Amino acid sequence: MIAAGLHRLTSCVRRGAALIGLLATATVGATSLPSLGQENVNHHLVHVRQGHVEGQQHLSLADHRWRWPSGEQCLRVVTMRDYNTRIVMLGTLILGISAGVVGVFVLLHRRSLVGDVVGHASLPGIAVAFIVMEMITPNQGKSLAGLLTGATIAGLTGVVCMTAILRYTRIKEDAALAMVLAVFFGMGIVLFTIIQDLPTGSSAGLNHFIFGTAASMVAADVQLIAKAAVIVLLVSILFFKELTLLCFDKNYAISQAWPTVGLDLLLLVLVVGIVEIGAQSVGLILVVALMIIPAAAARFWTDRLLHMILAAALFGGLSAYFGILMSALMPRLAAGAIIVLTGGVLFFISMFFGTRRGVLWRILMQQRLRRRVARHDLLRAFGELSEQTVASQNGTESTTTPPWISLDALLTMRSWTAPRLHHLLKTAWREQLIEKDDNGRLRLTEYGEQLALRATRNHRLWELYLINYADIAPSHVDRDADTIEHILDAELIAELEVELGERFPHMIMPKSPHKFRQPAG
Repeated sequence: MIAAGLHRLTSCVRRGAALIGLLATATVGATSLPSLGQENVNHHLVHVRQGHVEGQQHLSLADHRWRWPSGEQCLRVVTMRDYNTRIVMLGTLILGISAGVVGVFVLLHRRSLVGDVVGHASLPGIAVAFIVMEMITPNQGKSLAGLLTGATIAGLTGVVCMTAILRYTRIKEDAALAMVLAVFFGMGIVLFTIIQDLPTGSSAGLNHFIFGTAASMVAADVQLIAKAAVIVLLVSILFFKELTLLCFDKNYAISQAWPTVGLDLLLLVLVVGIVEIGAQSVGLILVVALMIIPAAAARFWTDRLLHMILAAALFGGLSAYFGILMSALMPRLAAGAIIVLTGGVLFFISMFFGTRRGVLWRILMQQRLRRRVARHDLLRAFGELSEQTVASQNGTESTTTPPWISLDALLTMRSWTAPRLHHLLKTAWREQLIEKDDNGRLRLTEYGEQLALRATRNHRLWELYLINYADIAPSHVDRDADTIEHILDAELIAELEVELGERFPHMIMPKSPHKFRQPAG
């Protein structure tokens, strides 16, 4: 019994000490600004409050269990009541928008991996800047402006090295990117190891630039990010035409004596700018994803460059907004990683539901095209069979009423199976293109006859053009004409009529270059 009592007393003392430590930590954290990410201190107090309300046991500092946010916490984060939440949100929003704009040009220019190279190449610049600032002014080496300046210089140096390798050697671009990335990153790791041996190196916190610490941003950092982002956006707007030409037709730009090398370097400088201003919030490793993912997602929604830029800026801003919200609600989650994952979700949504290149949209368009091609082929088969039937019966090619056509005759016109033909006929009957009699024969309605005549005429116009201008034999022209006739628009048909009208005047319905087959039935 004495042993059991001592055990209970020891347990109570340990729990009391843990509770006092938690209260002391919460008291110290309450005097500072609330923060986000893994550095959030106030989540210990939230755990204590939850344990008191729910009747759970008090938590220890080693407790790493996940806690879902309460309704009050969600409302507080969504309404931006905390000062630090507003600061972090503003900084990452600016970064997301500017990164999306620059990412469009990078993606279209096929330089997506350049951002990754710049991010890795910036690492030794941060280390050198810290060492220099510590040598000049001890304990002042963590100045964000100084660290970003060093990172920018190192990033530009990496870009220059990569450009020089590509310009003056025969090494391919992927090998040059890999070499510059590996060498500069290795140099950065060595310098970081040296920094750890400095008196203030253990508290430098430079490792946070690799994966980002959005929670540590203050108002001065946001102002610096905003100024750099405005400069990047202004340069992108001023050189919009030149960057567009560089991305879409670099060879034409070279032939017109445009400074393509300078424009290429300008785009790389913009990439360096985005990487450096995103180093603190997203990290040097993940910031390239914040450039490329919004641009790639925007590509699924539009084919126009300006619309793509606006969509990429929107997706970049949404990634930053929802990423910060999730990180604020779940403090153990790193903000940079959540921002990138949010962008990934937007990308997959765009990939499936995008209205220009989305998977579902393309499937829908292909189904519509197949239905239109099948309808077109059926109408042309009816038109040719009607023409053959009238010619064989009356010796003319005009009649007021379309003739009746048997099902067997239709089956001989195409490589249709009986079920496939029945499905096409059912669809045509539902669209009031055909009608049938009691004997199972079919004929075109007045509306169907108009469409059949148009389809047959367009097909033969294209056949005549291929025979007379492309020197294709009449025995092979039907297959070539059948491949392309389904995409002929009104403008192209008008051009064919003008082109062929000089050689075949007063042509209403061109003659078929093939011999008529005797229709069955």
